[in-house]
Amino acid sequence: MLEAGARLEGLTFTDLDIEGADLTDVGLTGCTIEDSVFADAGLEGARFVRCRLLRCRFQHVDLRDAVFEDCGFYDAGARTGASFAFCRLQQASFRRCDLGHARFDGAELYGAAMEDCNLVGATFARSSFAQALGRKVVRVSARLVGCNFELADLRGARLAGAELARSRFRETDLTGADLEGADLTGADLFQAILDGARLAGADLRGAEVSGLDLRRLATYRGLKIDPEQQRPLLEAMGVDVRPDRRGSEL
Repeated sequence: MLEAGARLEGLTFTDLDIEGADLTDVGLTGCTIEDSVFADAGLEGARFVRCRLLRCRFQHVDLRDAVFEDCGFYDAGARTGASFAFCRLQQASFRRCDLGHARFDGAELYGAAMEDCNLVGATFARSSFAQALGRKVVRVSARLVGCNFELADLRGARLAGAELARSRFRETDLTGADLEGADLTGADLFQAILDGARLAGADLRGAEVSGLDLRRLATYRGLKIDPEQQRPLLEAMGVDVRPDRRGSEL
């Protein structure tokens, strides 16, 4: 029943242990999968719509070009999310999904898109949004727009030039992350941990930057901000910003 190219709707699967199965282009709508392990399976081009995948582990799974729409991976009762350990997620797409506390350890995420997703507490240890195109050419591609990364672990993430507009990074650990040239317009960076992060050329216009201390960054040359952001950025550096005295006397 669960095989390559299958189109299934409204079914429930429990305790699946799929090792090495070919599930290419499978399409599931309104299905529930619980307590299951997908190991070394092929799910390239798979499509999941309005599905619940609770307490599931994807290990070394090929999820290239897979699409997840309106899916829930977070089990509120168990307080656990899905695991995508060492999965191939190049060009995969997540839209309006609950990926709270998901683990993307060692995942390959080049070209992945996450839009309006919940990623509270998610971890990306040893994951990569980059792809080597030659001995000396490495390209980064990611679209993480309108997502909630509050309390997530993105330490050392290579997201140079990535689309991160309108995403929430409150208390997110971005220590040592490379965000040079990234689009962070309208993002929320309040209390984000950015020690040693690289923001040269990044676009922060319209972003919440209260508390961001430029002195703690590795780079910020060419950083784009709007006039309203000047005051909080200067105050975070210890500059006493006051109204123009001469102007106040006129």
